[in-house]
Amino acid sequence: MVKKLLQNLSNAHGVSGSEGSVSDIAKKELEPYVDELLSDTLGNLIAIKKGDSFSVMLAAHMDEIGLMVKYIDEKGFIRFVALGGWYAPTLYNQRVVLYGEKGLIYGVVGGKPPHVMDEEERKKPLKTEEMFIDIGVNSPEEAKKLGIEVGIPIAIDRELTSLAGSRVTGKAFDNRVGVTQLISTMQHLDTKHTVYAVCTVQEEVGLKGARTSAFTLDPDCAIALDVTIPGDHPGIEKKQSSIEMGKGAAITIVDSSGRGLIASRAMIEWLKKTAEKKKIPYQMEVGAGGTTDATAIHLTKGGIPSTTLSVPTRYIHSPVEVVDLADIESSVTLLTETLKGKPKL
Repeated sequence: MVKKLLQNLSNAHGVSGSEGSVSDIAKKELEPYVDELLSDTLGNLIAIKKGDSFSVMLAAHMDEIGLMVKYIDEKGFIRFVALGGWYAPTLYNQRVVLYGEKGLIYGVVGGKPPHVMDEEERKKPLKTEEMFIDIGVNSPEEAKKLGIEVGIPIAIDRELTSLAGSRVTGKAFDNRVGVTQLISTMQHLDTKHTVYAVCTVQEEVGLKGARTSAFTLDPDCAIALDVTIPGDHPGIEKKQSSIEMGKGAAITIVDSSGRGLIASRAMIEWLKKTAEKKKIPYQMEVGAGGTTDATAIHLTKGGIPSTTLSVPTRYIHSPVEVVDLADIESSVTLLTETLKGKPKL
């Protein structure tokens, strides 16, 4: 069930500011299990399971990094800007889908062919501004007839595929994995507390949806659900990340070297003690780079005790991210067991 849900969410297109398709899937999945569903002004999907006066916010961002049409040149090639943290060479020669005004339009990201590059050019990675999107037209007029205009969002065109064992690869696992965690947890929820399950928007461009929804809901505590970088493959050392795939979700102590989140010790202990009591695999993380919705949430109003529960995911911010479904499943078990209790705030 987790695999099918992740597949539906991952295959959907929802770059920052255009998360509607993902929200529609989440709404359909959550509706039978919650007491109230609403969307706020910014586009956050808020699912509420009513309980006692103690409230917990679960937050998972729906948006994926993407692109947007900046202008269309005289030959119909599309120049674009990046939305979110792309490593530019990752984009070169990818197939993309444009959310045209008349429907989806497919294209490819092109650039100067290496065959005609001189020696110095080959040494330098292509920059975003040196690339373009080819949708098969010959003029801006033809592009406009297809519904392509300035401001049209663009996503990578890639579908989830199984690897060996319980591992899968696809796009936007950052953070459709978190949305999968959130939905699955609500579907198995057993708690007396009030739970706000929030599928947030625009995390990749500034943690925006988490900030506004946390301000409105003002929960007693919060757990952000996201992905994190493991240090168990070539090109990265364990001293950079001690997290490993297949060993459970990671409880965040600090991320971004403290510039982002310094997590609530009470929240850390709540998750940690539950994992130990129920013999659920988990890992502890102190991160030097990257942050999550928890950073925005814990600074809202007078401060909200928060931490992050992250699933190890390889090759984040690429079209070929890799996750172990067993880590997602154990994280859901940890969340549902934890929510039966209450942190000592």
